[in-house]
Amino acid sequence: MSASQPTHPADAPHVDSDAYVPADVPTLLVKIFGKDRPGITAGLFDTLAAYSVDVVDIEQVVTRGRIVLCALVTEPPAGLEGDLRATIHSWAESMRMQAEIISGIGDNRPRGVGRSLVTVLGHPLTAESTAAIAATITRTGGNIDRIFRLAKYPVTAVEFAVSGTGTEELRTALAIEATRQSLDVAVVAAGLHRRAQRLVVMDVDSTLIQDEVIELFAAHAGCEEKVAEVTAAAMRGELDFEQSLHARVALLAGLDASVVDKVRSEVRLTPGARTLIRTLKRLGYQVGVVSGGFTQVTDDLRERLGLDFAQANTLEIVGGKLTGRVTGEIVDRAGKARLLRRFAAEAGVPLAQTVAIGDGANDLDMLNAAGLGVAFNAKPLVRAAAHTAVNVPFLDTVLYLLGITREEVEAADAQEEAGSSAV
Repeated sequence: MSASQPTHPADAPHVDSDAYVPADVPTLLVKIFGKDRPGITAGLFDTLAAYSVDVVDIEQVVTRGRIVLCALVTEPPAGLEGDLRATIHSWAESMRMQAEIISGIGDNRPRGVGRSLVTVLGHPLTAESTAAIAATITRTGGNIDRIFRLAKYPVTAVEFAVSGTGTEELRTALAIEATRQSLDVAVVAAGLHRRAQRLVVMDVDSTLIQDEVIELFAAHAGCEEKVAEVTAAAMRGELDFEQSLHARVALLAGLDASVVDKVRSEVRLTPGARTLIRTLKRLGYQVGVVSGGFTQVTDDLRERLGLDFAQANTLEIVGGKLTGRVTGEIVDRAGKARLLRRFAAEAGVPLAQTVAIGDGANDLDMLNAAGLGVAFNAKPLVRAAAHTAVNVPFLDTVLYLLGITREEVEAADAQEEAGSSAV
């Protein structure tokens, strides 16, 4: 297709982009590689411009200062291909680069039906584990179209664009291999919805924060061991959550209400929590928390972190003392999923575009109801049931599962800091 030709009309039927270059049209793949420096891309296309070729595809990668630039272009007018090849090689030599030019027919082959994005988190990411992931993708019938690094710290995060296999089939196969390789792997369907405005809802205890809030209260009441035993059993799914909640809260009866402020000051955010929330808010996401803990803490977190939604149980306080009871609607396993749906409706976000993050058995309904359920440093039962798992202690690694790079996060931070300094 000539660069001067109009594109297809807006009312024309959709045609795959591969159809715009007929399969029988001769093309040249021009590959330039060597030490990166400014002007290489402009120089290559300035050189090609003299031969009236059209650009069909471009790929460029820079790794540790070495560039690989590939340009797929239409064949030049008759009799000029030899001159084009000589000119490209001469230009590359003048830039101290190497050039390779390969003749062919048409564009890239059409990608297979079924497109997914596979995010792999390694700490570290080894060659052995990368080979295992790639081999698993191949076994499912998938083809790796592109690989892109999202982050180099605090973990190495890379994204594979895969076509030719179903997302669910790929997710199942990679979940098994991820366990073998001690990797975190997330698989989502590719498409515009990934970049649409979303809602992220998190559990609080041992997810947004490092603590179990009821254990902080129990420390002031002198009953830490008893409460911890019941909490652990409930998180493993061995006890009904509502029963365990009432049993644990009963142990706090008589505690002075002034302890609430002390507990709030003792709460420790999970590393990366502020970065996660700050970045999501900049991108237009709405962020909420649901907790089997207490509004006396979640309301404070909502104000401090600028959360859009927060719901938890409420400790009853009468006469300046905790009564050992909770009031209002109980936030349990089913309640968390119900609140996710409520928040999504209020935010105007389809449930398929929500993300839920949690660590315990009482988060499972919420994780399964969300478009993407992330088990964060979770119990084995939860890791096995969630869409994906993150097993590093940094909450902001969830950003990589959404295709957000560390460089984008840092650039936004720097921009905001510069803006604050200018005020």
